[in-house]
Amino acid sequence: MAAKTMQDLLIEDLRDIYHAEKQIAKALPKMAKAASSDQLRQAFETHLEQTHGQIERLQQVFEELDTRPRGKHCDAMEGLISEAQEILEMGLAPEVQDAALIAAAQKVEHYEIASYGTLHAFATACGLDKVAQLLDETLQEEKDTDTLLNKLAIGDVNKKAMAASAKKAA
Repeated sequence: MAAKTMQDLLIEDLRDIYHAEKQIAKALPKMAKAASSDQLRQAFETHLEQTHGQIERLQQVFEELDTRPRGKHCDAMEGLISEAQEILEMGLAPEVQDAALIAAAQKVEHYEIASYGTLHAFATACGLDKVAQLLDETLQEEKDTDTLLNKLAIGDVNKKAMAASAKKAA
């Protein structure tokens, strides 16, 4: 369907992120399994639980809009997840792989932050306060996850990756 109104545009973009979230729900268990850092594994597992809640929240949004929840293939997320899969096939040292997994996960988070920020703005412009509130809740979770990943990278994972790299170079 071609978007004719702001609400049509909102629905099209909701379908895109709905599909993206479903792709993320499939990818996160693989990323958690591949993480050597217990903190990183826990962060991925926690975000998987959040992602399931975000999918449910999107279903509520579709209900509020009296629209059937269905996805529209999200090429962007497919590409980001494909990049993450490539990391798992590179044969990196576990500590270096953790750093690369955080980078891949943050790319996903940044896409989600951009998407939910836009959706929130569209819903607000349309006067859909309940929809905007639901989307803002998810936006805040995505920002929190990005902050957590950044703290893990800077505080622990990148240091361990550098130490492992130095051992390999020596």
